[in-house]
Amino acid sequence: MPTRPLTGIRVLDLTNVLAGPYCSYQLMLLGAEVVKIEVPGQGDLARRLGPEAELNRTGLGASFLAQNAGKKSVEIDLKDAGDRADFEAMVRGADVLLENFRAGVLDRLGFGWTRLHELNPRLVYCAISGFGQTGPMSQAPAYDQIIQGLSGMMSITGTDETAPQRVGFPVCDTIGGLTAALHISAALAGRSTTGKGTFLDVSMLEAAVSAMGWAISNYLVSGVPPQPMGTQNATAAPSGTFEAADGPLNIAANRQQQFETLCDLVDRRDLIDDPRFADRERRKQHRDQLTTELNAALRRRTTREWEEILTPAGVPAARVADVPQTVRLDQLEHRGFFTDLPFPDGSDRILKVAGSGVLHNGEPLRPSAPPPLLGQQNAERDALMARWNTPAGDVITS
Repeated sequence: MPTRPLTGIRVLDLTNVLAGPYCSYQLMLLGAEVVKIEVPGQGDLARRLGPEAELNRTGLGASFLAQNAGKKSVEIDLKDAGDRADFEAMVRGADVLLENFRAGVLDRLGFGWTRLHELNPRLVYCAISGFGQTGPMSQAPAYDQIIQGLSGMMSITGTDETAPQRVGFPVCDTIGGLTAALHISAALAGRSTTGKGTFLDVSMLEAAVSAMGWAISNYLVSGVPPQPMGTQNATAAPSGTFEAADGPLNIAANRQQQFETLCDLVDRRDLIDDPRFADRERRKQHRDQLTTELNAALRRRTTREWEEILTPAGVPAARVADVPQTVRLDQLEHRGFFTDLPFPDGSDRILKVAGSGVLHNGEPLRPSAPPPLLGQQNAERDALMARWNTPAGDVITS
């Protein structure tokens, strides 16, 4: 197992469902000790979310299992005096406190930034919310689909006929969680120099808009609003999804040399000399005609055959996989992306969870334990607080 950069860092995780738990899962993979603080008898809402009703009933919904391996669970009622005292003791020994309540909820419970900073001046407090802790929308409820809509993301997903469409997974939750994990890590690194904690106010809306790249920058710089283009790439042609003999094939011939190589390999070198396709801008202007010509040539072979022809020649190409095909990719197996864990309920079932997508010194970071049952570490609360009753650590030591 590789040395993990956040080993020794302690995270109190008060989050639910996805953006927050995804963030703390990444921190756990990086070595942090993550303790989920869950409402007694209820826990993370994701415990009841997933396609299998029986797992949802037992508090082990697939949505929970996917993001909570390697964490601990302690039930604490922040409205109970005894539990509040224990929570304060844990805050004093924590490096990070992470929550994704609606803006101001934790403050109304008596644990806003001022109080948390008094308890632990070195604490990194990260609050993830839909719109941030300030502003006219700060109190509005937000789910992934709400953010997808307001960010403009849905308006450019699909075609002229089908847009707006939702991206097929909770991308804004994921982006919000990754943004939080990045800034938590940066704040911990900065603390090693300043000795001071930080309040991180993460807005899922702002994180989503930031991640939209050219869709936003083209409008800001040139005043050109993006349009839905289905499976095509607005920045180049031919770049998008095409038709092979057995299904869709993605090709991204974004450079002139790649375009010319593609034309050679599909036996359509005449397209190189066609004035409609002479350069990038003219290919974009005549995208539909170029796509028609290439589809006619590409239908002669299967997606696999074209992958084996185009990719070695430097033309990015790959079939469009469904999720079952994706999880069976040899590439993911080679890099150890998935980890098999025992099921939390002790059954013979195997739980497969995803990694971070990063190898550390050539090795993947894996969770060492399955997701916890609700309150699994309740009996260890005193020992946990005793162990944490030392000054919080640093990511970087001098």
